[in-house]
Amino acid sequence: MQPQRPQPEDYSLKETTPHLGGFMAAGDKRTSTYDLVEQMQYLYVRVVKAKDLSAKDATGSCDPYVEIKLGNYKGTTRYFEKNANPEWNQVFAFPKERIQSSYVEVVVKDKDFGKDDFIGRVVFDLNEVPKRVPPDSPLAPEWYRLEGRKEGKVGELMLAVWMGSQADEAFPEAWHSDAATVPSDGLASIRSKVYLTPKLWYLRVNVIEAQDLIPSDKNRHPEVYVKATLGNQVLRTRIWANKNANPMWNEDLMFVAAEPFEDHLTLSVEDRIAQNKDEVLGKAIIPLQNVDRRLDHRPVHSRWCNLEKHVSGDGEQKKKDAKFSSRIHVRISLDGGYHVLDESTHYSSDLRATAKQLWKPRVGVLELGILNAQGLLPMKTKDGRGTTDSYCVAKYGHKWVRTRTIIDSFNPKWNEQYTWDVYDPCTVITIGVFDNCHLQGEKAKGNNDGRIGKVRIRLSTLEAGRVYTHSYPLIILLPTGVKKMGEVQLAVRFTCSSLVNMIQMYSQPLLPKMHYIYPLSVTQLDNLRLQATQMVSMRLSRAEPPLRKEVVEYMLDVDSHMWSMRKSKANFFRIMKLLAPLVGAAKWFGQICEWKNPLTTVLIHVLFIILVLYPELILPTIFLYLFLIGIWYYRWRPRQPPHMDTRLSHAETSHPDELDEEFDTFPTSRSQDLVRMRYDRLRSIAGRVQTLVGDLATQGERLQSLLSWRDPRATAIFVTFCLIAAVVLYLTPFRIVAFFAGLYLLRHPRFRHRLPSVPLNFFRRLPARTDSML
Repeated sequence: MQPQRPQPEDYSLKETTPHLGGFMAAGDKRTSTYDLVEQMQYLYVRVVKAKDLSAKDATGSCDPYVEIKLGNYKGTTRYFEKNANPEWNQVFAFPKERIQSSYVEVVVKDKDFGKDDFIGRVVFDLNEVPKRVPPDSPLAPEWYRLEGRKEGKVGELMLAVWMGSQADEAFPEAWHSDAATVPSDGLASIRSKVYLTPKLWYLRVNVIEAQDLIPSDKNRHPEVYVKATLGNQVLRTRIWANKNANPMWNEDLMFVAAEPFEDHLTLSVEDRIAQNKDEVLGKAIIPLQNVDRRLDHRPVHSRWCNLEKHVSGDGEQKKKDAKFSSRIHVRISLDGGYHVLDESTHYSSDLRATAKQLWKPRVGVLELGILNAQGLLPMKTKDGRGTTDSYCVAKYGHKWVRTRTIIDSFNPKWNEQYTWDVYDPCTVITIGVFDNCHLQGEKAKGNNDGRIGKVRIRLSTLEAGRVYTHSYPLIILLPTGVKKMGEVQLAVRFTCSSLVNMIQMYSQPLLPKMHYIYPLSVTQLDNLRLQATQMVSMRLSRAEPPLRKEVVEYMLDVDSHMWSMRKSKANFFRIMKLLAPLVGAAKWFGQICEWKNPLTTVLIHVLFIILVLYPELILPTIFLYLFLIGIWYYRWRPRQPPHMDTRLSHAETSHPDELDEEFDTFPTSRSQDLVRMRYDRLRSIAGRVQTLVGDLATQGERLQSLLSWRDPRATAIFVTFCLIAAVVLYLTPFRIVAFFAGLYLLRHPRFRHRLPSVPLNFFRRLPARTDSML
């Protein structure tokens, strides 16, 4: 018998029908915002405090803690030393589907070196536990008398027990029964959490001139430059080698600063004495709290800053040199009119300016229900078997969310729902799934959370008000090839709050005005984006629990600019696919000229004669034809959001050598120095070519998406415009249209606006297949 071939992986997107909602009261009145997830019932036990506990130690005191027993599950609070009136205020949650007992037992014990002593207990019958449906008022805790093994008073315990769901406000802070094996110093890493990106600013330092510089060697002409430092960011001006002692640069240096500001701006004027040898002529330290903030292109006032002489020696010598100070003339501003790019431009989730005064009203609300995952692969080994401790991270705008970690499960169920305000529909939400490698607290230091896969969803491809429930494949690329790690099930709903404002967004510039009035170069944007991502990852890694660097970088596509033969081939074939209709049209025209189909050729001749005799029908006919095509394609409009496409990304057909090159380190790990230099140079140049080819493919795909209904609102706007244009051009003489069109194209520069035109803004907002690129 021939060996069976391995079945190919199923990378398709599957529509699902989960039982959403369930958080409804009588009359189908919504009682919770958790209507995009499946309802999960939990038994909650809130242990507040105790009083008058009986002494168990020889010293006449006790070290109490509380133990909650429910069948095979057991949860314990922290203990207090020598405290008969402790206060815990901890919540425990037990999933109803795993409950195998008819009662819950709350036991107060005394911590001891050997066997812990029993103080007292309270028992609750689960049939008598009250049910709470949010947004009901929280259940008030009550005092319960503890039952000891002997008669007599052993103390009282304040607690509350109720049945609820994940919509309960106690859910995020609760200890879950599946965390029983996690040490106390690792519990924080398994809870759900909401993070906010620090407010990022572009810091513009305009170095104008310096005066009264005193070099140590007065017999040579100084070669002076200014070095500006902000944290780990260092930029330099050009070298001024003129004989004049008052150098002038008038250069702009751009930095990224995160609020609240922790670092000061340091300006250092230095003299290049020899190769790799510089002399500091003076320094100035400027706190960012004192820097002016501007919202538009109008410049701020310049300032003169005294330069402190950097000398070695005792304090008297420093004080003596400080009597005469050099000066530097600078103009420094925090530019709030820009949007600080910290994401890949293809997958931006936020396009607003830094300054809140420039924000426009929101156009809708995005709701995401993270339901579950199926078929996750083992990510690590524990006790000789494979295991996965998975959690999800979603990023949109300034808000990051992290679900709780489900311990040791290949089919985890989160059922958590989150909401974001939407200010631009042409943005992307990113959802990533990770394996938690920090459950052992201090013992897990040095480990990185494993990547399981991620999903991108562009909001403009969603119909307003519709709930999308799909199971997305989790795909990652490894040096051995593409691999499916499982599937994640999501529920997404985009609700439009103002249709007029949202339609108007398609005519607005994609980025704030400052990006077009004072544009930044491509090199500047790349360097600033790298600094922004490093700053975001540093700040989020300091949160509690931390959102770690490897997670932030994966979500922000930090390494997306690196050279890859696979990506270059994928972008090349994207362009070839776009050119295929043009090649087909040329072949069809050749067949017309060759009379392959006489009837078609005769009809084309008739149409050609009509258009020649009546040229005013040319433009109306074209727009009417486009309108009819758009209406015809409405029947085949996409019904599912885009997802990772392994064929489009050429992930399945990549040669092992190409994957080895893609996963090679940068710089390369090759042994020969010459090969390393040439290899790195080739990758750097090819990376730019790759980006250029991708941008060309993106423009063509945006043109193709005009009639594809990929973005239903954009296509509706375009087909409506085509209909109106067809009618107007039919009623207006062609000569008048041509006359005014020519005058408009040849208009004086005084009448040209520096901002992009409405058609160009509309075109840049159209979706492309970059959302499906792996």
